[in-house]
Amino acid sequence: MSATTAQGGHRAGHGDPHRLGHGDERPIGERGPAPKRIIVGYGFWIFLLSDFVMFAAFFAAYAVLAGELAGGPRGRDIFELPFVLGETALLLLSSFTCGMATLAVAKRDVFWFQLMMAATGLLGAGFLAMELYEFAHLIGEGYGPDRSAFLSSFFALVGLHGVHVLAGLLWLLTMMAQVLAKGFRDDIERRILCWALFWHALDIIWVALFTVVYLFGVIL
Repeated sequence: MSATTAQGGHRAGHGDPHRLGHGDERPIGERGPAPKRIIVGYGFWIFLLSDFVMFAAFFAAYAVLAGELAGGPRGRDIFELPFVLGETALLLLSSFTCGMATLAVAKRDVFWFQLMMAATGLLGAGFLAMELYEFAHLIGEGYGPDRSAFLSSFFALVGLHGVHVLAGLLWLLTMMAQVLAKGFRDDIERRILCWALFWHALDIIWVALFTVVYLFGVIL
């Protein structure tokens, strides 16, 4: 073995002990495929960004149509802020229990994972039940999505978020069942982390929705 080869091997072994690619002088195309966790994470972030773009379009539509009342009520006439604050508290608390569940994954603790996921599911279901009650109450009062463009955009935006929460709850149940049946396999752990990102993203969107739709709707 030549001195140059030995030095190259020394640099590859000691300069990059975790094989992160530093010090690898080969062209990128010759280094082999990226690890699956990188590919999955990258793809899921693209999905989340596309979801944010979709919500941005619904927010923009609401901003344009918020003043189109057609003789109907304004937000301050129909929104019950204490009720919506209760919804917000449930969803934000579910974000905390979601974080605790991901910590349990890192510790490989099945009991605490299932407990925190169950708590997250109950809190999310409570939020969804309150949202459905609000919709039913407004429709019963004659303030359905067909009453005005403002209410159409309101039901569309808030309803879109509710559909995402429902999807997150179904995904949550799937993750609980998979861990119960197969444990913390690498592929299952990746799915759990993707679900946690999705759930936290829903909290971020709800905070924006609460501020723009409900808070500004009552104040302005």
